[in-house]
Amino acid sequence: MSDTNRQHVEEPGPSEVRSPLVSHELQRAGVWFALAIAIAMVVLLAQPLMLIMGALVLATMMDGGTRLLGRVLPISRGWRLTIVLLGAVAFMAYTFYLTGSSLAAQAQAMRTIVEAQVARVGGWMQQLGISTTPDDLKSLASQAMSSMGRVTAAVGTAVGAVTSGVMMLVLAIFIAVEPKLYERGVAWMLPMEKRAHFYAIADKMGWTLRRLMFGRLIGMAVEGVGTWLLLWAGGVPMAGLLGILTGLFAFLPNIGSIISGVLIILVGFSGGTDTGLYAFGVYLAVQVIDGYLIVPMVAKRATDLAPALVLAAQILFGALFGLMGLFLADPIVAMIKVYLEERSKALKGRAKDGAKAEPGV
Repeated sequence: MSDTNRQHVEEPGPSEVRSPLVSHELQRAGVWFALAIAIAMVVLLAQPLMLIMGALVLATMMDGGTRLLGRVLPISRGWRLTIVLLGAVAFMAYTFYLTGSSLAAQAQAMRTIVEAQVARVGGWMQQLGISTTPDDLKSLASQAMSSMGRVTAAVGTAVGAVTSGVMMLVLAIFIAVEPKLYERGVAWMLPMEKRAHFYAIADKMGWTLRRLMFGRLIGMAVEGVGTWLLLWAGGVPMAGLLGILTGLFAFLPNIGSIISGVLIILVGFSGGTDTGLYAFGVYLAVQVIDGYLIVPMVAKRATDLAPALVLAAQILFGALFGLMGLFLADPIVAMIKVYLEERSKALKGRAKDGAKAEPGV
């Protein structure tokens, strides 16, 4: 056999990169290696990723306010965004200026009341034969807080919290000034045939987050103001502070309502049995109005997330990323849901197009 014929008969062996077997195995190994690197990067960069995600949520809230203001004020987007930011700052400054000193005193008194009530609950449980002491309840709470993830350790100090908040706010303002600019920048890194699908997903995610955050703000206002007025009318101590805490905790679905409910009940029963029962009734009434009226009207139509799914995501993200993960679990799950739905629609559309084109082949 001549050299020319031998070159045509022989094929590359398994030791050569040209071998289809070797190329296939290298591709598989590369995929798993890239996945491992991505997971390691997520773990190592937990803090900046959560800060960026928080900035996106803040930017969505600013964008929603700017769009809503545009329906009544036909001025440029920059001026509308400035009005939204100045309004938010003025509201916060006005609230803390009027109630700052009284809220600080109430917060200190509430801590004393909660500790006394926890001690009473521990003593009552011991009388029932349950071997649980107040110290056990306090250690359980401290363990729950210490079990939070990497981001909590990074922003646990006052300086870290302020720095992280300022960074998120500045990044959110930059994004909210011209969100389409950053959207086009991300799309530029994708292949041309993928960009239309990316724009569709980005628009749907933005719409969903705006509805979700709008519903969340409405729920916070309703729960906070409603709790404050009803508790104040019933003579429950520290009604103003409990209303503010209830409104803030309303940002956390499921878990936030449990925390605020525990505080309301503990403080309510410190004023007597009748006051405690009234506070418990107020808590139930506010939660029913928010859960069965506000959420279905505003947020659930946009996201329709199962409560068990949201709670499981909060537990998971809280353990992995700390308090930031706990706050951002709901928006992250909503965006993942939107991506999966749009991906499924795209695949179904391709399958239908293929089925229509097949008879003509």
